[in-house]
Amino acid sequence: MSTIPQIVTTNWLAERLDDPKLRLIDATTFMKPLEDGGITLSSGKESYQNGHIPGAVYADVMNELSHPDFDQSFTVPPRDYFIEKVTNLGIGDEDTYTVIYDQGALVGVSVVAPYWASRLRWQLLYEGFENIAVLDGGLPKWKEENRPLSKEKGTYPKATFNGKRNEQLLATKDDVLKAIGDESVLLINSLSPADFYGETNTYARKGHIPGSVNVFFGLHGNTETKETLSDEQLKRTFEQVGALNPNKKIITYCGGGIAATWNALLLEKLGVKNVAVYDGSLNEWTADSSLPLTTGKKTTIN
Repeated sequence: MSTIPQIVTTNWLAERLDDPKLRLIDATTFMKPLEDGGITLSSGKESYQNGHIPGAVYADVMNELSHPDFDQSFTVPPRDYFIEKVTNLGIGDEDTYTVIYDQGALVGVSVVAPYWASRLRWQLLYEGFENIAVLDGGLPKWKEENRPLSKEKGTYPKATFNGKRNEQLLATKDDVLKAIGDESVLLINSLSPADFYGETNTYARKGHIPGSVNVFFGLHGNTETKETLSDEQLKRTFEQVGALNPNKKIITYCGGGIAATWNALLLEKLGVKNVAVYDGSLNEWTADSSLPLTTGKKTTIN
């Protein structure tokens, strides 16, 4: 089977809805910003039950596909645990391809960044799965185009999987600590400029990892069309911080390893090969008072 694009359009998906090789996954999670700077998180399972793209199965990224024993949300779970969950959804070695969608990054915030879908895609790639795409515009665009919805629960046959983990796709706290001051590594903070500069109270401590540059995850989409920007536009953004330098190792991070996967996917789309995601991100980093943080102005794209 030929490799599918990293990001597919609603037209592309609509033409393949009845393809028996398709595995369609709804990865909706709801993150709602609070006035005090905090956030609330909730599963999209009930929303899925109230209407989803026909044939889709629901993947609970927050409750079922994250580490069951870690305090920090969305930590990569044990490999066997994850593989058991996703093969039960029908994703595996078979001659199939997977398309993942969500309902957007943040509740009530009009940014185009399907980062719940990109998070699940990244987890699958990390464990060695292949041929996985994210739906551009997700369910909001699908609905806007008056395409069909269903309340019938999707189902696929249980799959098998024998691939190998791609260790280079994940960066640890120690990897990031070693990267500080290393000219061969570029750290990209994927959060808002306000978070980057330390102007918010979202995390245990304020600021960004020293030496980081800021590429806000919400820069890459058109809020009118709900589509990802062209490769030429994306290149201009990432070129400004040196992220397209083939001699650099890139590590993306954010708050909890979610938005960072969207920047990582787009860099992959642009042909950048050496990109890892810091899974613990600022949730882990800011909880350790021995680790350095910087506030104030630094290189940023906004």
